[in-house]
Parts: sequence; structure tokens; C-alpha cells
Amino acid sequence: MRFEDYKSISFSRRGKVLTATLNVPDQLNAIAGALHTELAHLFPDVAADPETDVLVLTGAGRAFSAGGDLSHIDKMRNDPHGFSEAVREAKRIVFGAIDCDKPVIAKVNGDAIGLGATVALFCDIIFAADTARLGDPHVKIGLVAGDGGAIIWPQMIGYARAKHYLLTGDLVPAPDAAAMGLINFSLPTEELDAAVDAYADRLAAGATKAIRWSKVTMNIGLKQLAHQMMDAGMAYEAMASITADHGEAIAAMRERRKPAYTGR
Repeated sequence: MRFEDYKSISFSRRGKVLTATLNVPDQLNAIAGALHTELAHLFPDVAADPETDVLVLTGAGRAFSAGGDLSHIDKMRNDPHGFSEAVREAKRIVFGAIDCDKPVIAKVNGDAIGLGATVALFCDIIFAADTARLGDPHVKIGLVAGDGGAIIWPQMIGYARAKHYLLTGDLVPAPDAAAMGLINFSLPTEELDAAVDAYADRLAAGATKAIRWSKVTMNIGLKQLAHQMMDAGMAYEAMASITADHGEAIAAMRERRKPAYTGR
């Protein structure tokens, strides 16, 4: 894809720094439909772009990304072909982020939930507004964090903390996320833009090839791990999507009530 072909991601450029903004603010930048597809193209397109040395990824409106939306989740439950397409795209998102040799900075302007958190955590440097929260609450709707969360969270904060957050779905306030090493920096909202710009400019002014090859080298182990885990994670998520508990979660969300899980 060419950048002008994107519909759900907008772009701005400042020198060699490209900013990509998830731009579906009325849906809290939920990663579904066109946005899911475009994210699957974004990182390879940036890697191939000779005008870009640094990518900044952020969200429009009050969220970075709220993850998946209810209609998309419900559709995937009853559409095996659509789910298989979503799996292919999810793998391209994760592997695209890992394989992109250019530094990617996540500017988490608001909540990053589910796949939104996964996308942010697979970036290289993560800044977040101190009012933002990060979390992967797949289990709260009867699903498995198979689209990358089970890969990246333990690498960032260790298995003990990661298991707590992935098995409960609890959200992490940005200051706590920075303190435990889940993200790099938590800043007041009014300081976020300037801090990210300064950091991006610092990387853009650095030794380009040394920076890129350092990232590639560090990502070798992560890439190997993702190849070992991604298919299994997506398969378990597909299995969970047809359980009675997941169906109950969808019904409870529609009816605005607490789900009553039965373990089926």
C-alpha cells in the first residue's frame, strides 16, 4: 500500500520522522476491519520507505486503541473464513513490527487495551501519558491473549507479573507500567508531544545503520519466540472463540451486565 491509500491511519512527516496516527476516534481506534488490515501493511511499508528513518505511532482522540470492538468480535465467532483472515493479519502485524528495522516509538496518548496494548508493546520505545492505562483483558471476554500479548508481556515484565495481568485482565496505569518496565516513560499529557519529538529527533540524527542493525540484533530472540508461539496462541484463541463462556461474554456486553461463566 502507498501511504495515501490508507483510510484508517493518517500520516504526517517532519524531516525523516513519520507519524502514523490510528484515526478512528469515534470507535476509540478499535483494531478491527480496515484498521486491522492497514496495520498489517504499516510496518512493512514503513520499512520500505526511503524517506522515513523513525516511525512514531499514536492514536487520534482520547485513546491509543481500545483493542477489538464488539461487532468484530461477534462476527469472528460465527465466521471461520473471516477469523482465518484475521489470524493472517494479526501475524503480519506482530512480525511486521519485529522485522521493521527502523526504530518505532509508541506515543500512547490514551488507553491501550488488548491488541492495542500488544501493538504498543511491540514498538521499540514506549512513551505514555500518565492518564493512560495498558492491559490485555482477553480473558474477561472468554478469549486467549493469542494475538501477541502472551508473547510480549512476559518479555517486558517477567512471567510472574505477566501471568497476573493476562490471567486477570487487570489494567496497568501508565506510571505503574513505567515503574515495572512495561513501558519506558510515563509523562504528563501536556509534556508527551515534546518529549516524543525530542526522542525521535535524537534517533533520526543518530548513526542510522548502527541503530537499525542494533534493533535487528536485539529482535532476533523475540522473532524466534514469536515464531514458536504465535500459531499456537491464535489456535487457542480460535478454540476459545467458540466456547459457551465467550458467547456469554458477548451477550453480557450487549446487555450491560456481568457475565456468568460456567467453564464451558
